[in-house]
Amino acid sequence: MDYTRSVIITGGTINLGYHTALQIARQHPNWLIVISSRSDREHAAESINKTLGQNNVVFIPLDLSESKSVRAYAKEWASKNYPLIQAVLLNAALQFPDRLVRNSEGIEATFAICHLGHALLFHLLCPHLAANARVIVTSSGTHDPAMKSGLPDAIYTSAEELARPPPVIANGPGRRHYANSKLANIMWTYTLHKHLSQRIPDRGITVNAFDPGLMPGSGLAREYSPFFRFAWNKIMPRTMPLLRVVFTPNIHKLGESAALLVQLAIADNMAGVSGKYFEGLKAIRSSKDSYDE
Repeated sequence: MDYTRSVIITGGTINLGYHTALQIARQHPNWLIVISSRSDREHAAESINKTLGQNNVVFIPLDLSESKSVRAYAKEWASKNYPLIQAVLLNAALQFPDRLVRNSEGIEATFAICHLGHALLFHLLCPHLAANARVIVTSSGTHDPAMKSGLPDAIYTSAEELARPPPVIANGPGRRHYANSKLANIMWTYTLHKHLSQRIPDRGITVNAFDPGLMPGSGLAREYSPFFRFAWNKIMPRTMPLLRVVFTPNIHKLGESAALLVQLAIADNMAGVSGKYFEGLKAIRSSKDSYDE
């Protein structure tokens, strides 16, 4: 089949990314849906194709923690005759709650996976984006201290210090690296929007940040303790109505958050919208620090 457009979803083999890929593939069987993670142990692409009775979802491996993998991915993309990219969903994420983890380049791994690898991927793929393409960055309300998410407050000094943390950051709580990277996501979204609108306004590329809310049962807690994983995977999904009342209404099942992300990525009524931070489908203000240019 000759596909008319491509969509790339990082972290698309499980959780939010998987459900997003499933829904976009169902709505657009004439698009090539590319899901990219370090591995596809769950055979996600095959599962989606079988579920839909289609064949438009493929898996291409990508390790966002390593810049050489990101560059190899982009090089392979350029060498293939893939359709122009209609949407890039920079969705993959991981937390290391208990310790500082560095990649082979000495960069803090949470920042590398959640932010740095995504930023590099966008810039390398930019020549292959279609006119009016959309870029959606999955961020999180955990970036904002005012949200009182339970994570340590994000502290942004510079991208260099998030990549190679000094002792004051390196020796702090591991979960702060996640909040820091999600703050960096939003700051980059605003800056990228500004540069795109100034330098290549004729291409119509838009970029927005998205908070999918708390999604109990997702794989984000896979590096946590056995007790926390049990609560996250078994208890919290069954008590979501209560959690919405006592904690935050921004708690969703994976499929619910995916449906919101799909609308931001491809719905006609979101065309031309750029430089925003969305909680679900509502554009809201992000943290005070996120506007500090």
